Amino acid sequence: MKHLDDKVAAVTGAGSGIGRALALHLADQGCRLALSDVSADGLAETERLLSGRARAVTTAVVDVADEEAVGAWADAVVADHGRANLVVNNAGVALSGTVMSLSTDDYRWIMGINFWGVVHGTKAFLPHLEASGEGHVVNISSVFGLTAQPLMSGYNASKFAVRGFTESLRQDLELTGSRVSATCVHPGGIKTNIARSARVDGSVAGAAGKPSDAATKEFEKSFITTPARAAEVIVEGVRKNKRRVLIGPDARVFDAMARLAPTGYQRLITGVVRSRGGR
Repeated sequence: MKHLDDKVAAVTGAGSGIGRALALHLADQGCRLALSDVSADGLAETERLLSGRARAVTTAVVDVADEEAVGAWADAVVADHGRANLVVNNAGVALSGTVMSLSTDDYRWIMGINFWGVVHGTKAFLPHLEASGEGHVVNISSVFGLTAQPLMSGYNASKFAVRGFTESLRQDLELTGSRVSATCVHPGGIKTNIARSARVDGSVAGAAGKPSDAATKEFEKSFITTPARAAEVIVEGVRKNKRRVLIGPDARVFDAMARLAPTGYQRLITGVVRSRGGR
């Protein structure tokens, strides 16, 4: 999809962070926008920022973990805009804690949003994208979908799952001669509030050797790329029909480490976390 002017783009998690930045950037490309988020306040602020900037904007409060709600939203997007050309499954949450301490409900929660939310969005919009004659699915994984990290098993599992799902989706679409394509995005540290809004188990403090809030603040120091820049890179990836998009120098480094030293980087990361905790 080289040309985005007058295309209809649906974005989940559009109430903040990368989702909001994507809404603004897609508006500048001439897109008509259908935005969703679980936060009505966040959506309202994004809509305010788009005032006079977008051709058309519709918003809906949607929990992406709810398959029926996502399906209803997709149908409403087509009813409101006449078609759908692009869907960005961006909504996500974070979870931190040791495997021993996290509950199965914790894992179900993060998989429901990060993985099933992507599946729901893809499945709901795919028929509409096919019907439009030209479409694209963008699923947001993470650098943690490329490399495993200590204390992030739930997040890693969800983002690795998004990666596998999207890469297979792309192959399916090519195999069947579809005019729809798919891109998997792996952001590195992006300056959003995802770390501050994460579920952090008490086991993090013991494992990291410091209070969990201090660990979160230190982790946020590695967030070096702005959401606006991330949005630019994602849209460029759509234009070039890339299979995989890496965002930020940290994502490129982690990708190289995973490919060149698949076991060595795991020991390295564990050592870094241990040293920062004073152990």
